[in-house]
Amino acid sequence: MGSLPHDDPAAAVDFVLRALPELPAAPSLPRRDPREAMLGQAAWGLVGVDVRADGTLAVDPARLDPEAPLGDPGLTGAPFATLQTFLSAIAGRTAAVKVQATGPVTLARALVAAGTDPVLAVAVAGPAVRARAAALVDAVTVVAPEAPLVAVLDEPGLVGGPPEELGHPDAVVDLVSSALAVWEDRAVTGIHCCGPTDWKTLLQAGPRILSAPVGADLLPGAGALAGFLERGGWVAWGAVPTDRPLGDSASHWWRALSAQWCELVQAGCDPVRIRRQALVTPACGLALHHLPQAERVLDLTRAVGLRIHDQLAGVRLSVGA
Repeated sequence: MGSLPHDDPAAAVDFVLRALPELPAAPSLPRRDPREAMLGQAAWGLVGVDVRADGTLAVDPARLDPEAPLGDPGLTGAPFATLQTFLSAIAGRTAAVKVQATGPVTLARALVAAGTDPVLAVAVAGPAVRARAAALVDAVTVVAPEAPLVAVLDEPGLVGGPPEELGHPDAVVDLVSSALAVWEDRAVTGIHCCGPTDWKTLLQAGPRILSAPVGADLLPGAGALAGFLERGGWVAWGAVPTDRPLGDSASHWWRALSAQWCELVQAGCDPVRIRRQALVTPACGLALHHLPQAERVLDLTRAVGLRIHDQLAGVRLSVGA
């Protein structure tokens, strides 16, 4: 979870700390200021790009320069107003926190859509995302040096698989892997993709957490997922959707997650690891919801998580642990 529907940064941060006390995620409020949306935060400070007040990008490809340093290294500009409030609130924290950054594939695709040559777009997006990712972790470390970090790249640009316009899939993997490497010694790293993709290729980038919605066609990548779990990887299951009516009970969403697990176990995933190395999240951000709906999504997410906890307790009892 990153984006929220609030219009007040302090209220949003309070909501996160109250709703997710074990692992609060740095929120963004794109309804309050559209520049806090994913692309605004990623492109802010790029030479040749103007992030407009409505969050759209005005790109001058002739001015783009892969060697130009990314502006606003202190993350003090408009896209990071809510982040700064979050940083103030977690000062001195020693428990874990989560941050997220827009991935290089998503930024590169936005630059291409604005008329940039794909080769130049990749050359600009890679260093820009690495610089922003480093600045993000630096900012948390300054205020909460003892807090363990979870840092996730958000890559909606990978829905459908590695985009052909950005080159060979191996080059796309390298682009994402290089961004994750910035965090490698400082955080538990993850990748979130909000729809079906080539999960096998995505896992080659080397995340320690894979974040995927339930129902996002993971079955073709079951072999790679099994190996990922065997190596100690975790999956953050987007078990509660954010794009449809939710109903009154978590049972439906628990059954959908269980059905997904059954398919993957039949395809070779370990039945205990797939449960034990599981996190439960909303399927995507909550910015498009009203506040009561956002609270409901999180209530259902917690309820599904408790089902996993109870099931694992049963597994331990059955084997005498």
